[in-house]
Amino acid sequence: MKNQMSKQKGFTLIELIIVIVILGILAVTAAPRFIDLQEDARESALEGVKAALQGGSQLVYAKAAIAGVQRSSTAVDVVLSSGTIKTIFGYPSAEDVDEAAEVAKFMDLSAGDFTVAAGSATGTFTISLDGGGTTGNCWVLYTNATLAAAPTIAVDSGGC
Repeated sequence: MKNQMSKQKGFTLIELIIVIVILGILAVTAAPRFIDLQEDARESALEGVKAALQGGSQLVYAKAAIAGVQRSSTAVDVVLSSGTIKTIFGYPSAEDVDEAAEVAKFMDLSAGDFTVAAGSATGTFTISLDGGGTTGNCWVLYTNATLAAAPTIAVDSGGC
C-alpha cells in the first residue's frame, strides 16, 4: 500500500520549466510573422482596389461603346447609374478625376475609404488607402487609355 501512495501525480517543476521554454521559443519565432500582417493587409487591399478599378473601367468602356464614343480622343461624358463621368477612348479620363467621389462613380468602393490624388504626369492619378502606409509608395496608379491600349493600372506597394 505504501508503494501506491508514493506514485507521482502532476508535473515536476523541471517539466513545467521545459514546457515554458519551448513555448517561449515558439513565440519568438512566430511573432515576427504576425507583426507584418498590417503590411500584407494593405497590399491585399491595394490589389482589391486595382481589381475594382479594372472592372469599373471596363464597365464604363462598355457604356461608351453602347453610346458609340469609345474611339474619341477628347473627353466625352458617359452617363452611368451613379452619375456622369468623362471618358477618353471609352475609359475613365484621368485628367477629370480629381477626387474620390469621381472614382467612386465607377468603382464599387466607398469614397471615404481611399484618397485620390492627381498624378505627376498628365493623364494619371493615384489611389491610396486612408490610413495606409506612412512612408514610401503605397497606392494604385491609373494611366489613361490610348487608342491602342486600355488604361494601365499598377500597384506600388513599396511603402505599405
